[in-house]
Amino acid sequence: MSLHITYYLEVVSSWCHWAEPTWLELQKRYAGRVGFSWKVALMDGSGMPVSKDQCDWFYRRSGMIMRSPYMLNSGWFDPALREYLAPNLVAEAARDFGVNDDRVRLAIANAAVLEGRKVGQWEISAEVGAKAAGLDAAKLLERAKSAEVAARAKASTDEFHALKVTQRPTFVLEDSIGDRAVFSGLVALKPLEATIEAMLSDVGAYAAHKAHFGTPPSA
Repeated sequence: MSLHITYYLEVVSSWCHWAEPTWLELQKRYAGRVGFSWKVALMDGSGMPVSKDQCDWFYRRSGMIMRSPYMLNSGWFDPALREYLAPNLVAEAARDFGVNDDRVRLAIANAAVLEGRKVGQWEISAEVGAKAAGLDAAKLLERAKSAEVAARAKASTDEFHALKVTQRPTFVLEDSIGDRAVFSGLVALKPLEATIEAMLSDVGAYAAHKAHFGTPPSA
């Protein structure tokens, strides 16, 4: 693909939940023309709510901003946890069973923010993820707890921090002519769509020029 979009996310992030319709629409609209992938960007305790009441306050704010007809469910929140490894590492581990799409992470995210399930518990995340993808929950859980999966999640989180951004979702658009656009914290479709169209147009223009003039002279 001449253009690729990487979506950096935290599985239990409410703003990633609000971004999912945009992500789905982009994949439908640009299927076969743009490459799409997601990566885990783990959120530490500084980005997590400190209480269920605070979580509900944030959910009311984001729900109003998004004009949502429903409110997110804070039942997943566990005051004993400051980092939610289970939902993220289970989603990452599913890749090792050939599940590279959005099914597992979306199932776990929806179980959390829509149903209020305690996905911070390894067994619950593994059960939900396995059901979504038709996998063996015990094997998925074992893989999710492996050092290899933890290392991949750390590496992608480090990539996220290297972008010098703080918000999930973050979308990174990179094309074959070296252009890059980064949208951090944005969930709206139109700005992403406009940028994709501009980048595809530029890539096409470069291809047309190369067809007419070839590679640049060496001297």
